[in-house]
Order: sequence, then C-alpha cells, then structure tokens
Amino acid sequence: MSAEYKAEGNIAVITLTNPPVNGLGFATRHAIVEGMKLALNDDAITAIIITGAGKAFSGGADIKEFNSPKAFAEPSLHTVINVLESSEKPVIAAIHSVCMGGGLELALGCHYRVASPGAQIALPEVKLGILPGAGGTQRLPRVVGLELALNMIVSGTPIVSEKLAKTALFNEVVEGDLMQAAFAFANKVAAVRPLPKVRDIKVDYPNYEAFLQFSRNTVRAMSGPFPAPLKCVEAVAAAVTKKFDDGMKLERELFLELVQSTESKALRHAFFGERAASKLPDVPDDTPLRPIKSIAVIGAGTMGGGIAMNFANAGIPVQILEMKQDALDKGLATIRKNYENTLKKGKLTQEKFEQRVGLITGTLSYEEIAQADLVIEAVFEDMGVKEQVFKKLDEVMKQGAILASNTSTLDVDKIADFTKRPQDVIGTHFFSPANVMKLLEIVRGKKTANDVLATILGISKKIKKTGVVSGVCDGFIGNRMIEQYSRQAGFLLEEGCTPEQVDKAVEKLGFAMGPFRMGDLAGNDIGWYIRKRRYVEKPQITYSKTADLLCEMGRFGQKTGAGWYDYKPGDRKAYASSVVNDMIVKHSADLGITRRKISDQEIVERLIYSLVNEAAYILEEGIATRASDIDMVYLTGYGFPLHTGGPMFYADTVGLPNVVMAMAKYAKGRHGDAWKPAPLLARLAEEGKTFN
Repeated sequence: MSAEYKAEGNIAVITLTNPPVNGLGFATRHAIVEGMKLALNDDAITAIIITGAGKAFSGGADIKEFNSPKAFAEPSLHTVINVLESSEKPVIAAIHSVCMGGGLELALGCHYRVASPGAQIALPEVKLGILPGAGGTQRLPRVVGLELALNMIVSGTPIVSEKLAKTALFNEVVEGDLMQAAFAFANKVAAVRPLPKVRDIKVDYPNYEAFLQFSRNTVRAMSGPFPAPLKCVEAVAAAVTKKFDDGMKLERELFLELVQSTESKALRHAFFGERAASKLPDVPDDTPLRPIKSIAVIGAGTMGGGIAMNFANAGIPVQILEMKQDALDKGLATIRKNYENTLKKGKLTQEKFEQRVGLITGTLSYEEIAQADLVIEAVFEDMGVKEQVFKKLDEVMKQGAILASNTSTLDVDKIADFTKRPQDVIGTHFFSPANVMKLLEIVRGKKTANDVLATILGISKKIKKTGVVSGVCDGFIGNRMIEQYSRQAGFLLEEGCTPEQVDKAVEKLGFAMGPFRMGDLAGNDIGWYIRKRRYVEKPQITYSKTADLLCEMGRFGQKTGAGWYDYKPGDRKAYASSVVNDMIVKHSADLGITRRKISDQEIVERLIYSLVNEAAYILEEGIATRASDIDMVYLTGYGFPLHTGGPMFYADTVGLPNVVMAMAKYAKGRHGDAWKPAPLLARLAEEGKTFN
C-alpha cells in the first residue's frame, strides 16, 4: 500500500507513503480512496486528516508512471479529489515540507488546510510544458487571488507556506508539532456544517479583463516558442469568467492539448533525460562512493578558476596550483572579481561572498595538494603537458585520490596510462564558463573504477551540474559531433552563405548562438589548433579552408576584437564584416565554385542532421549509453533549443525516414561523402523506429 490508514480516537489519519516525495501514483490514489471509505463507514470517526510521511506532503504526479496507462487509470486524481470534496465528514490536509503539483491540487480538494512553516508550495507543471490538470487553475485563484495564482501557475516557482499564511489557502500555519495542531483543528471543526469547499468561493478581482489582457500580452512576449504559459493564462481566466464546472472542462481540454504538443514532449523528454543520465546499466545504485571533502585544481586560468568556483559554491574547500606566483595571483584575483560582480548584483550575501572566497586558496607546490580527495587538471590541451602533470600527480597524491582531467578531446586512456593507478583516472570535461554552464561530460576510461565513476556522478549533482557519461573517443560526445556541424557550416560559406545568414537561420530556430558567433566567443584559434592536428592524424577528412584563412588574418574572435564578425571595444554585439565576407567570396572563386542562394531550411537541416548522423555512430559504438544522454549534452552544453528536445529528439520529431531522405539529397552536392547515413540511423529509419 502507498498510503496508511489509522483511526486515532474519533479522527482518521490517511498518511501517504510513497517515497521519496509521496508521488500520487495509481497505488497511492487507490489507497486514499479506500482509506476514505473506511473513515466514512465508521460512525466513530468525525474528521479525517490527510498527510504525507517522510520529507513531503506530496510532490504531485508519480514520475515513475508518466507516459504509462497507470497515470490515467481510475481512480484518477480528479476522482480522488471528488471523493475528498464530497465527503460528509471534514477532511483536513496537514501540509509540510513539499506540497506541489497534484499534491497541492489534492490539498485544495480538502475542506481545510493546516501547514508547517517552510513548506514549498507550487504548481510547477508549466516547466514540463503542461498546466495543472486536476483543478489547480480553478481552485488556486479562489484561495490566493487571481494575481498571485496566475504568477504561481505561469512561473511554476515555489513559495514558502508562511508567505501564504494570510491567504485562504491555509486555515492555520502552525509552529511546533504539525500533527498535534491538525488533531486540535480537526476536533474544532468536526461538527461545523456546511463543509467549506474551495469550488464555492467566488474570485473577486476588480477590472479583471484589463489585468488578464495585460497578462496575456506579457506572457506572450516572454514565453517564446512554448505554448503552455499562455494556455495557463486562459485556464486561470476561466476561474473568473466561467462557472466552476465549465472552468474545469476548459482546464481539461487545454491540458490534453498541451500533453500532445511537441514542446511539452520535448520538455518531458529533457526532464527524464536528466534523471536517466546519472544511471548506468553496469554501475549499481548502491556502489560505495569515495568521500570528497577537499579538491585541488591544477591551473588558475579561466577554466581552472571556473572549476574551483563550482566547488566553493557547494561549500567544498579548493586549492589551486600554479607554476608561477603571478599566474596564481591573477587567477585568484579573477575569481574574487567574479564573486564581487555577483555580490554587486545582489545575488550573493556578504557572508556567502566571504565564505566562498575563503574556501579557495592558492599554492605553487604539488606537495601541498597531496591530501586532496579529488584533483582536476585544467592545463593546456596538449598531450605532452598532460603527461608531465599526471606523472607528477601519480607521484605525490595520496592513495585513493581521484585524478581527473578537464580535457575536451584528448585520449583519457592514454592519460591514465601515464600513472600507475589508471583505475583512479577519469575525464571531467567542464564547459566554459565552467561556473555557469550546466554540462559536465564525465569520460569513463577503459580502466576507470566503478566507484570513481559513481563518485563523480554524485559530485556533479552536488555542484548542480548535469553529468553525462561518455566513453573514450576523439572529442567525446559533444565535441566529436560539433566537428561535423562546424564542417557543414564551413561548406555552406564556400557554397554561397555569409556567416550572419548561417547564424540567423539556426538562431531563428531557437539556438542561443549560431556556429560563427559561437566560434568568435570560444576563440577561433582553438578550432584551428584542433584542425592542424586533424590534418596530420586524419588527412582523409576535408574541411573548408575559410576558418584557417580567418585565423591567418589574426581574427581569433571577441578576444582579439575581430573574428567572423567585427567587434567594438566594450561591446559584445557581432557586426557583419565586409573584410571577412570578401575573403569568403574570393575563396569560393579560387575553388571555382559558383555561389548560389541557400535557403534557411537547407542551412538548418545540414547543420542539425550532421550532428544527428555522427551521434548515431556514437550510440552504435557505445560511447553514449542512450540517445537522451546525447540530447542532454546538447541542451545543457551547446545551447540547443530546449523546445526541440535536443538533436536526437528533434530528428525523431521530424521522422528518421525524412532525415535520411534529406541526407540523400545533400549527398549529391559537394562533399557528398559526409552524408552517408550511419548504420543505426539507416536501420531505424527503415524500420520506422526512433532514437528515443
């Protein structure tokens, strides 16, 4: 059973027992209804209390049952709420810790609500691209007012219970023992009739039409490609403009419409993808973790400093090691400045500022970091440099310390073999700026121990990163795929595009940045360095020479004030460059290419399908565990638009046979060899299947 029934004197208590957050799965819903029947059929019972065991009243729908028939099986949440609301004995919700989504809707169906301070109250459904579907949009405005309810539902942001104490949502917010207070309250109202129902309250808001119109305009402007926020406004509006039952009917229609939308499916895919990424078939959930109480970072550059900040933010002390005092001083000063900026913006208290800055110290001696539990190398991306560092770490670090490399493309197995403890070596590829970007690519070497992998996955959660595990290959998941995307971007320039046309086409789809603005931000010299290595190691791969010509002009991007675009001092805006566009046109002429007009559709397809095809190889080779892991890499590390669900989900939405058909068309053009479908992609398309 997922709910326990207990009669204590004249009061019945139904306790939800479905850890971790008492999700309202089928078994829990069924048990609540059974408990209600027992209480209603027992003449000795005069009131009923509903509460949650453990650390939540209820977090809402049971995510384990999402997308399964059980989610809508009877008794549905609507049925359960109906049973509570129509009970002839008073039902009191005793709310603590977490009361969200369906959990809040359940509480709103009770006659009374008593809460502890500090309980997180929310209807967060909009974050999954849907709206509250069990009366939340109709009942919440009736107890907290139109304006507050609309804000809560459109944003999905939690509010602590004491801030809602003066509203009709709670009859009491009580300090001290919640159940004791709930029993006292239940006895006080046991004989009071008629029983109050939230549905009977009228929403009173003067000049509501103007407010709703203003809300529609604001939400439309802010919600971008997502339909749910605007539909939330429509549903909440019905609480003022329609009878309760008609409002419920509209809420249901809008809910079912949203559940079917691509955007909601994409958000739900990302929600589950993030949870799935931390689970590996061959690493059991109960794998013992190594204690991580102190960190060392090798290198005080931009990357090293950003990495150090993640751990200080999580309250873990960090030592940064540099070879020269001036480099160390510069690195520590940059970290301090970053924290000062956050402090000035009011996003950090003075106390937190001092605590975080105080947790980061510097050293010039390897001996001083020897006792760290985890050391992360963030030095120059060169195998010779990495070799020196790892041989030294192997010599000085205590036994059991985890040795991690922040390499973005190099062979982690080779790095591990520089040590006598390859089982302790792992890749932790942070994305720049490391203190901001959510993605952490965790690279599992051939010999990486399971407890090392499990520990790093745990640490990634602690520092609020989305950890995705990759096998060892050149570029891992993200950079191996982006290379194909960059190649296509270069070919598009040769064939007739300008950098701004390519960027605008993908930015219109919702990308944070197109490939050329991204290159200017990251530094075009980094790609140049990698290509020079490729020319030697993989001479069979062709690239457009435009990027090399750009670098030969010294145009490395924002840091040099000129890249694919021109930049003005103190202004990060990208301005089209006639010098660059002339260089591209001349290069096409030198190659004997007649430039042509290229559509935005072709640009988007060539860029995204090149990612998808490479990703299919990555999946087939076992470098990534599942397609959703690849989507998580692109959603959290590469600015792929969230409403599309990532490259693999996007391809599934388009239909894999359509992707393969488009690739066959592009295979007839220049560089057609780049368009041979990966065997996995071809097979899935043939069978009418999807990646996810």
